[in-house]
Amino acid sequence: MKLVFIHGSGACGDVWMLQKQHFTDADTLDLPGHPQGEICTSIEAYSDWLHGYFREKGYTDVVLAGHSLGGGIALTHALKYPGDLKGIILMGSGARLRVLPLIFEVVEGKLGDTQAWISEVLEPLHATVDEKIRGAIMPRLAGVGPAAQLNDFRCCDKFDIMDKVGQIKLPALCIVGDQDNMTPPKYSQYLAGKMPDCRVSIIEGGTHLAFLEKPAEVNRAIESFIKQIAT
Repeated sequence: MKLVFIHGSGACGDVWMLQKQHFTDADTLDLPGHPQGEICTSIEAYSDWLHGYFREKGYTDVVLAGHSLGGGIALTHALKYPGDLKGIILMGSGARLRVLPLIFEVVEGKLGDTQAWISEVLEPLHATVDEKIRGAIMPRLAGVGPAAQLNDFRCCDKFDIMDKVGQIKLPALCIVGDQDNMTPPKYSQYLAGKMPDCRVSIIEGGTHLAFLEKPAEVNRAIESFIKQIAT
């Protein structure tokens, strides 16, 4: 099995640094346009790109872990290319990922001023993350830029497979912080109620970035899931 992590909107593979330290053989890739390459304009297009990436790398029996937007990509991949996968892990995600209009307004207003976007959008979004960890990833996130984040939020806003998730038969794990107000636990519980082989792990004290805030708890949940589906 190959563990692959997919980041969320406007992010990059470095956000998984605390998972990469634990799962040393994992692939924590950058999606195209983050910042290199041509960005994809839908979650389905990201999944198509990922299918080609797996074929290029020779990955089989992939355990695909995705945060927020990345979770939407994982769900879509499970529908379109189930043969690529051994299981999926959805972190702070859901079958629908609507974005508040205010978020679009704020990010759109910062497209011409990257420094303002960093201080008024990027840094507040990561305020709950330990200062040392935040300092390590912030330069890379800043390099991705506001246009990519806005693109990804648009992808999320269009995403809705609530009527299709029941078709996903692969083993699935939903990890969500109990204080996640962007994709609250009810999103994960909906998935668990619709997908035939889905379990939920709620991280106490975690927000939408629980994998950065509570890495030990998140890593244990991932490790347990991998052991279960490997048998």
